[in-house]
Amino acid sequence: MKLDVTYNDEMFQKAPDELRDSEQIRRPSIKYWADVWRRLKQNKLAMTGLILLIIMGIMSIIGTRINGFKYFEQDYSQINVRPNSEYWFGTDELGRDLFSRIWLGARYSLIIGIAAAFIDFGIGVLYGGIAGMSSHRIDAIMMRIAEVIYSIPYMLVVVLLSVVFSTAGAGTSMFVLIFAMTITGWVPMANLVRGQVLQLKESEYSLASESLGASDRWILRKHIIPNALGPILVNVTLTIPRAIFSEATLSFMGLGLQPPKPSLGTLANDGLAGMQVGLFYQILIPAVFISLIMFSFNVLGDGLRDALDPRLRK
Repeated sequence: MKLDVTYNDEMFQKAPDELRDSEQIRRPSIKYWADVWRRLKQNKLAMTGLILLIIMGIMSIIGTRINGFKYFEQDYSQINVRPNSEYWFGTDELGRDLFSRIWLGARYSLIIGIAAAFIDFGIGVLYGGIAGMSSHRIDAIMMRIAEVIYSIPYMLVVVLLSVVFSTAGAGTSMFVLIFAMTITGWVPMANLVRGQVLQLKESEYSLASESLGASDRWILRKHIIPNALGPILVNVTLTIPRAIFSEATLSFMGLGLQPPKPSLGTLANDGLAGMQVGLFYQILIPAVFISLIMFSFNVLGDGLRDALDPRLRK
């Protein structure tokens, strides 16, 4: 049966303006990394660390040319001069300007720390990704090999390499330190990546790609690694200060960079002699710079961890 219904304007009521806007999108769409940067900027401590690192990175490049003194120049008439208007950080026991040496030492320390961290990143992601995507037997074999490698103290490796290169007349160079640190340093990154792979390969999107015929390499490259990138980046930012501190410790013990190349650790070691005659600035200044670099990377890593966690999104 067909009903004959007529409509007129009196049967309808105009919606008020406040209800008309109720279905509008209140928040614009933001991409993931743009949202990470927005949340990172809200963390004042992390931004302070980032600004300090940028300043130190720039000064490590141009700081050796600012005051006109070269890091290797010796002036025996200006030995152990305290900081003044001419020598901003003072001089050492050989009359060398500490300002240019500090910034060159910061350059070497940053290069060693960043290079070691990114080599660990590359090896760890490759090894951990392959282990996580392989069968249980291959995974077990690969991780046992990694555990054996990680059980070797890197200090022993550095000492052995230092002896070998010293015997060959080459000494301990920056590349030797990086190589010694990365021999065992990549294992924690591999363990982290393997754990993320084992977790994410059971997710819905990974299983859907597998059911559509995608290869393990494609799933690892397109799905698993991008979704595990947050914890990996946080681990990288926390690995850099550990590598820098390890280099400073080795250089302080005389196993790091050899003269005339300075690092913050060697400068702190050189400053020990100045403490006996009351020249505390010679060890205090490099110690402050080591502390600032460690502080900056640690707070930046903590800020990245919070910014990359979607559960903390507001």
